[in-house]
Amino acid sequence: MAEALIALDGVEKVFDVRRRVNWIRREKRQVRAVDGISFEVARGEMVGYIGPNGAGKSTTIKMLTGILTPSGGRLRVAGIDPARERMRLAHRIGVVFGQRTTLWWDLPLKDSYGLMRRMYRIPAARYAENLERCVDRLDLGELLDVPVRQLSLGQRMRGDIAAALLHDPEVLYLDEPTIGLDVVSKAKVRGFLRQLNEELGTTVLLTTHDLQDIEQLCERVMVIDHGRLMYDGPLGGLHEAGPEGAGERTLVVDLEAEIAPIEIAGARVVKVDGPRQWLAFPARASAAPLVAEVAARYPLLDLSVREPDIEDVIARMYAGRG
Repeated sequence: MAEALIALDGVEKVFDVRRRVNWIRREKRQVRAVDGISFEVARGEMVGYIGPNGAGKSTTIKMLTGILTPSGGRLRVAGIDPARERMRLAHRIGVVFGQRTTLWWDLPLKDSYGLMRRMYRIPAARYAENLERCVDRLDLGELLDVPVRQLSLGQRMRGDIAAALLHDPEVLYLDEPTIGLDVVSKAKVRGFLRQLNEELGTTVLLTTHDLQDIEQLCERVMVIDHGRLMYDGPLGGLHEAGPEGAGERTLVVDLEAEIAPIEIAGARVVKVDGPRQWLAFPARASAAPLVAEVAARYPLLDLSVREPDIEDVIARMYAGRG
């Protein structure tokens, strides 16, 4: 089995929250943001960590970086207890929070990078090599002399990702790295992260609300809700998760001519547009017998199978827990 670079065992995080009951009395209650989560991430994996707002994603990331101390359980990153050895761990991880920057607001981008070189004590040759790679692949060359405050959101995000990688971290935590970005910027960021993982073997834990990030980057996904891990497995397995499965797949059939809606057992027509028809069938069912029956009984030109929308899959999982 591959080496576990990140390991959590029964990790909990409880916050004490006070609210005003009346003008004299305040009431204290506990909020369990993370509730007994256990998982491992192997060296070199790229894992999606997803869930709704308030599910506990960012709290988990903050415990993994040492910003927060767990209320219970045990966690290690590269064999280090983040809460006890935060400074030591900082040299082995990179972190990007989509809504916060680690760059100096009034300095040109290249000056922020220079300061980070000093903070992490990165050797000159290694720094130059890493900076060149990031600048080239994230298209930052024309931005190096621009003050960070003048960068667009997409430019700043690419700048933040580069900053997090200058010291060659073993683990990269990405919290909403494509939030608010345009299509072109998202494509650049995703392409770079894919190359980073494939070429350098950097371990990536990605939290995001943009499920296209997960689909394009991650083979494994974890779903968290109300502080508990609901699912941990391959991306394709999401379609079978939940008490009643997670929706339906669609068989898209192109016929030689427009005909009445197709009638076959195990599927139903949900849309007809001229000679093209869309047939829905359970996500857990095999498409093979449906394809064979359509081909045998109808004047078929072409067909394809479409997987369920992951957003619908996860929404059904949440509904099942409610």
